[in-house]
Amino acid sequence: MANPIQNHLQRSSQQPRLQAGSLIVSVFGDALYPRGGAVWMGSLIQLLAPLQINERQIRTACFRLVQQDWLQTQMVGNRSNYTLSRAGRGRVEDASRLIYTSQAGSWDKQWRLIMATGDHSPKDREQLRRALYWQGFGELNSQCFIHPSADLGSVLKSLQTDGLGHWQPQLLTLVGHPSAGMGLMTPVQVAKTAWDLAQLDQHYAQFLKTYQPIDLWCQKQKTKAFSDEQAFLLRVLLVHDLRRLLLRDPNLPESLLPTNWQGSKAHWLFKKLYKRWLPASERHLDQHLEVAGDATPIAEASVLKIRIE
Repeated sequence: MANPIQNHLQRSSQQPRLQAGSLIVSVFGDALYPRGGAVWMGSLIQLLAPLQINERQIRTACFRLVQQDWLQTQMVGNRSNYTLSRAGRGRVEDASRLIYTSQAGSWDKQWRLIMATGDHSPKDREQLRRALYWQGFGELNSQCFIHPSADLGSVLKSLQTDGLGHWQPQLLTLVGHPSAGMGLMTPVQVAKTAWDLAQLDQHYAQFLKTYQPIDLWCQKQKTKAFSDEQAFLLRVLLVHDLRRLLLRDPNLPESLLPTNWQGSKAHWLFKKLYKRWLPASERHLDQHLEVAGDATPIAEASVLKIRIE
């Protein structure tokens, strides 16, 4: 039987979609955040080398992440550390609540609406649409965005962080009855209108198709299934793949989801594999993570504990 772990790592390193910047965000948010959110550039290059991401790609991606206020640089002699910026740390903490929390909370039966008003260019409206999309908002029309449970104060703060603060005086936020302003549509019909749940369900099914064979392989091989380095790389890719889906997932309550929703299965499998790969991947970081001018930082046990509970 072919080793699905080796196959997955090889395929991932050859896929154009494995964008260096997005992957580095996943590394900082998952592996580095519990250790202070810092890394020496040379160490980051070595950690990601097995995924065929070269030094030039990593340096260029980190430069752009600094410009986007995800990261900041710190010179220590002739070496440079990259650390999460204040805004980057806030984004990581917001994403972590989605990635490591298993289920949506109870729904209060009210939609959170954002109405985009005022005269803005198509480019500005597209920037707003994309920013809200990555926060899980659906779109009823070009001016009305909707979410079942978003904290609107945090949403507006995130828009400001993303350089879209000029929209805030033009935004009208509402909380209303499930059908308020939506005619006679039921909550389920609203959900189908605002989000392409069928497509998202297919993406979750692909996630399962990718990781279920790896899960079976690990069960059969037990302790010999993977090395410490493979555990780290698998953990990075697992988090990266789920993060890309969850940032498009509105985290709807079960009553609004299609039957046999693949997202629930995907999240259950994620928790199982993450827990399996965590100890070995942490050993790899203990041995290979470097921060210029400092000893290898130890992961905060409390942070890791929350993730696997």
